[in-house]
Amino acid sequence: MVSIGPIDLDVPVVLAPMAGVTNTAFRRLCREYGAGLYVCEMITARALIERNAETMRLISHHESETPRSVQLYSVDAITVGKAARMIAEEDLADHIDLNFGCPVPKVTRRGGGSALPWKRELFEAIVSSTVKNAGDLPVTVKMRKGIDDDHLTHIEAGRIAEAVGAKAVTLHGRTTHDNYSGTADWSAIGKLKEAVTSIPVFGNGDVWQAEDALRMIDETGVDGVTVGRACLGRPWLFGDLANAFNGSDERHRPGLTEVAKAFRRHAELLVEFFEDENRGCRDLRKHVAWYFKGYGIGGEVRRQLSTISSIEQLDEILATLDHSLGYDAVGVEGQRGRAGSPRRPILPEHWLETRDLTPDQRSNLIEDAADTTGG
Repeated sequence: MVSIGPIDLDVPVVLAPMAGVTNTAFRRLCREYGAGLYVCEMITARALIERNAETMRLISHHESETPRSVQLYSVDAITVGKAARMIAEEDLADHIDLNFGCPVPKVTRRGGGSALPWKRELFEAIVSSTVKNAGDLPVTVKMRKGIDDDHLTHIEAGRIAEAVGAKAVTLHGRTTHDNYSGTADWSAIGKLKEAVTSIPVFGNGDVWQAEDALRMIDETGVDGVTVGRACLGRPWLFGDLANAFNGSDERHRPGLTEVAKAFRRHAELLVEFFEDENRGCRDLRKHVAWYFKGYGIGGEVRRQLSTISSIEQLDEILATLDHSLGYDAVGVEGQRGRAGSPRRPILPEHWLETRDLTPDQRSNLIEDAADTTGG
């Protein structure tokens, strides 16, 4: 068992926030297979305190979700403090995570996400303000190694977060420059664990299956793992992780029938979440490639699934599948989701010239609801 403040996790697994993915529907689906801490998609602190309608919907949780976890993004200590106080006073969540890991250019060019820990005083102020205003709610930090290999911040940021009262830290073993390319640096995760000793450390990056999670813990000594892209189209991964951490060799090896059933269930939950059948089915379209990766359903069926607009239409298409198709590890397992190549970090002007904010940089820090749509 791992404890994040008052929250005890029987299975030391966290679902990483993913914009446009980890809404209530997906979190509920993952919970049906396994256990852990399931974090909502990233929202901006400013949009929350302004009670933006879409943000208020994103922060909502189903009554079955416990504990409730929210990830905030902010570039301003006062704003994030107000958001944390609002969450605590209005009982909107049981846990607050802070995003310092998003490498998306539209976020980093404003000084947010994975660009922010380079400005150490700002980083400390944001974490400290959140902790002070969150009341009894535990606050955690998710971050990357740094901006690039010449501008690493994870050890210092981890120690700062620990010192000001964060209850856990998560490190994605890549830099902003790395984006999602190459191989995650697990040695950096291990070094962070050595540096941060009084709170749990979670590792993130390249945990594609349960065996990877066990190997990460064995190699780095971390207290738990955070899973993102690996569960896209594979909500049963959380069942595999629960089994692995409980000493069981049982794993999900779904044939096409089981995959179609999960896909159909995801559709139901999305329709309930959006309260709109057409919108829920349209949102499901982006999941088609992930769910059916490695299953020979044919290009025409994939095209049809990518245009669904109703549950009835979905059922008609699923009924045409060859349900005798079984599980094939070669096609199904392995990397999924975005990867790509390293890319030059997009940062505010002169960002790397000093560790402290200049007056111009401070005045240009901006956050709005649009920042969360791609991170």
